[in-house]
Amino acid sequence: MAQFMDVVSLTKGIRSMFYIVTPNESSFENVEDVPPYVQQATPFFMGLMVVELVVSLLKDGTPLACVSDVVTSVSAGIISRMPTLFARGFEITTYIYVWDNLRLLELPWDSAWAWWLAFLAVDFSYYWVHRFAHELNFLWAAHQVHHSSEYYNLSTALRQSLTQQFSSWVFYLPMALAVPPSVFAVHIQFNLLYQFWIHTEVIRDMGPLEWVLNTPSHHRVHHGRNEYCIDKNYGGALIIWDRIFGTFAPEGDKVVYGLVHKINTYEILQIQFHYYKYLWRRFNRYKKIFNKLGVLWKGPSWKPGKPRLGDHAEVPKVTGEELPYNPSWPLALKVYVCIHGLMLLGVYQDLFESRLMLSQLTVLMMTGYILLSLTSIGFIIDQRPTASMLELLRCVLMMMLLRYGYMTAPAPLVVPIEAFVSISLLYWGLQTFSQLIAVKKKTT
Repeated sequence: MAQFMDVVSLTKGIRSMFYIVTPNESSFENVEDVPPYVQQATPFFMGLMVVELVVSLLKDGTPLACVSDVVTSVSAGIISRMPTLFARGFEITTYIYVWDNLRLLELPWDSAWAWWLAFLAVDFSYYWVHRFAHELNFLWAAHQVHHSSEYYNLSTALRQSLTQQFSSWVFYLPMALAVPPSVFAVHIQFNLLYQFWIHTEVIRDMGPLEWVLNTPSHHRVHHGRNEYCIDKNYGGALIIWDRIFGTFAPEGDKVVYGLVHKINTYEILQIQFHYYKYLWRRFNRYKKIFNKLGVLWKGPSWKPGKPRLGDHAEVPKVTGEELPYNPSWPLALKVYVCIHGLMLLGVYQDLFESRLMLSQLTVLMMTGYILLSLTSIGFIIDQRPTASMLELLRCVLMMMLLRYGYMTAPAPLVVPIEAFVSISLLYWGLQTFSQLIAVKKKTT
C-alpha cells in the first residue's frame, strides 16, 4: 500500500508540473491545507533538468547550457524563495487581507466551475503582471533577473527575482473580491509550475496546441533580444491573452537570448540588484521631474522625446552569431562548485521542511549561510580575487554547522562530507595564504 501511495504521489507531482490536475484533487477549504506545490517540486525540477540534458546530448551532441549558467539560475531560484522562510508569501498575505475585509461575494471552494474560473483569472492576471513588469522600468528592475541568462533551458525557469513578489500581488487583488484564498493559493502555484517546462529548446513545435497554450516556441520568443521578440508573448499557461491584446509574435529568426545589454557576471547579488543601481543613476541624471518620473514609470528603453516604451530600432542588433558569456575556469573547480551546490540544495530543502520546528534565530543564521554560499559560488565562477577568502570563511562556517548539528546528512555520508569540507578548507586556506604573501611582496 505504501509503495502504491508513493507512485500516486509521484504521478501527481509530475502532473502538477504540467497543470494536469483535476478540481477534485486540488480543492481545499482552508488556505493552510493547500500543499506547498512549488517547494515540493524541487526534485522534479532537478530530474527534468537531467532528462533535458540527456535528450539534448542524444539529439544534438551538445548540452543546452554551461555549468556556470545552471548553477547561477538555481542560485537565483533559491534566493527568490528565502522571504517565505520568515512569513507567508506576500501575494497570499495581501490576498487574504482583501478577502477577509472587502470581498463582495464568496464563490464555493469545492466547485469545479469556480476552479476553472480561478484558472482563467490567475492566468489573465499573470499576463498583466508580466506585461507591466516589462513596460514599467521600476518593475523591470526586478524582472530582468529572469531574462539575464543567455541560455534557454529548464534551469532558466528557476532564475527568479527576489523582489518581484513585492509588486506582483497588486494584480491579483481583484480576484480576492470573490475567489477564496485556498483556490487562489492552488492556482498561483500551478501557474508558476506550468511555466517551468516551457523553458526549453528540446521541444520545437506542438502543432494545434500552439494556438491556445503558451509553449516552448512562444516563450523562446519572449526571452529573445532580437527586435521582433522584445515585449512579446507575456502569457503564463495560455497564449490567448497575447493574441487578444496584440502582443503575440511567432518564432521566426534564430532567437538570441538574454538582456539587450549584457551584464557579464554570475555573481547572484549583482544579478539581482545591479539594475536598481542603474535606475538610480538614470533618475539622478535628469533635472526635470517629468523625466525623472519617466525613468521609473515608462519602458526600460525610454528616453525624453521617445515613445513610452522607447524606440526598439535603437536596440543593439543581433546577428545570430553572438556567443554567451562563458568565462573559462578549471574543470576541478566546476566539479567542486557542483558538489557544494548539491550539498547547499540539501541544506535549503531541509531548512524549508523543518523551519516550523526551528527558532527564528536559527532560521536567520541558516539563511545567512545560504546567502553567503551563493555569493561565494558566484565569486568563484567570476574568478574574483577575493573568492578564496570568502570561500575559506564559508568552509569554516560549514564545518562549524556540521559539528554542532545545524547541518545534517544521511549517516553513510557524514564522514565523506566532513572529509570533503576539511579538504576544501585546507585548499582555500592555502590559496588565501599564497594571495596574502603575493600582496605582501608587492607592497615591499
